[in-house]
Amino acid sequence: MPICTSCAQPTAYLYTVYNSAYNFRLEQCTACHAFADPYVEHDTLTLLLDLILLKRDVYRHLLYNRGLGARKVGHKTPAKAEDSSTRPSGQVRHSARSRWWLIARLGSALICVDAFIRWTHISSSHPGDISEMATWNRAAIAGFVRILVGCFFETAAFHAGVVLACYAVLKLLPSPRSPVSGIREQFRYSHIPLTLFYSSLTKLFLLFCLSVWRPDATKAGLATHARPHLHPNATTFTHPVVVRALELLDEDKLDREWVVRNVLGGMAAGFGLRVVLDCHPILTTMIIIAGWLVKTAVANLVSGWVGTGLGVDDKAAEEMWLAYSIP
Repeated sequence: MPICTSCAQPTAYLYTVYNSAYNFRLEQCTACHAFADPYVEHDTLTLLLDLILLKRDVYRHLLYNRGLGARKVGHKTPAKAEDSSTRPSGQVRHSARSRWWLIARLGSALICVDAFIRWTHISSSHPGDISEMATWNRAAIAGFVRILVGCFFETAAFHAGVVLACYAVLKLLPSPRSPVSGIREQFRYSHIPLTLFYSSLTKLFLLFCLSVWRPDATKAGLATHARPHLHPNATTFTHPVVVRALELLDEDKLDREWVVRNVLGGMAAGFGLRVVLDCHPILTTMIIIAGWLVKTAVANLVSGWVGTGLGVDDKAAEEMWLAYSIP
């Protein structure tokens, strides 16, 4: 049964369809009297943007309501038994098999994007010099395939560690009091990897931007020696503590990719798990740390094999892989 995206109360219907799939009316939640799921009428781009912005309601829509909750005027069949023609385009029927198929498709696409991002990071010794980037020859393709396999094992290890940690946490938590929330009632363990993939869209989007539009090393080097031209009325900071604090944000001192992958990626994954598990943030933080530990162990195992044949020093490539992988 679908749930209200605002209060998580189970609801029989999310919208009512009149005459055609594009003529429908949103239903109100009987508990909070808000629209049960406004994302029913939103397009895929809006859902993607809200996922990147980590909005709670879009997680609830995609995990619990996608493809459910239709009621056609004149029909008395339940919402789950409605014909697919009565739902807006792009929605699919929820079941365990379709959810796992969605996990496989989404995971394959995101792992390929992650592998490309790491390939651009590892295969160039100077990130700002585009001329030194590896070209698509046979050696580069072999290196990319190694990185792709390494990303697959890392992702599988991280998801396995998170799922096992979620299982342990849910077993240790006391039984929820009646009435049970809609999230706990509809929760399945297949929601966990799907949530992690949805949460990774934020970090992969930013990492992809950083891999495509990399800083120019030559300009950055000249900027450190040349005095920048400031506006006559510009305010400058002269206090040594403030100057040192601002220097930490320089490109040669702050690893933006590491911050995005681990700090922002961990926060996004923790937020998604809090939505799907409906538990305290401390518990989701412990779950993410457990997944990181398993991922770190696997990264150490595959780092030597991944670092060979990338066009750079094997030892340096192995260290870059570990530095990029381990939180």
